[in-house]
Amino acid sequence: MRYLLDTHIALWATYQPRKLPVRAKALLTTPDLEVHVSAASLWEIAVKNAAQPGELPPVAQAIADFAKAGFRELPVTSRAMAFFEKLPMLHKDPFDRMLVSQAATEGLTLLTADQRVSAYDSARAFVTVV
Repeated sequence: MRYLLDTHIALWATYQPRKLPVRAKALLTTPDLEVHVSAASLWEIAVKNAAQPGELPPVAQAIADFAKAGFRELPVTSRAMAFFEKLPMLHKDPFDRMLVSQAATEGLTLLTADQRVSAYDSARAFVTVV
């Protein structure tokens, strides 16, 4: 199975595993798992750190810790950007919309705890809400 983690799932799995929903824990322990964290999630962390310093780990630390957890960094491609541009505004968060676009264009399943993101399940993005 190939997953793209929503930013909050990546942060919980890495820094606050007790917050990770039981279903997410089970999915993330599946054998032969390929887990990705988007460069867009790192951008989101940087934006949030600029607005409220100290709430999240610095981006450089998150990159190192995500790699240590076995998560692969997923770049934002031009193909994902083109998909993003055509994606309906079902959800106003641009970071979540980019994750949906990346999941759709890279053949990944987006793992999230945000029920609103599931509105995109019909947009060729496979969304699993935990």
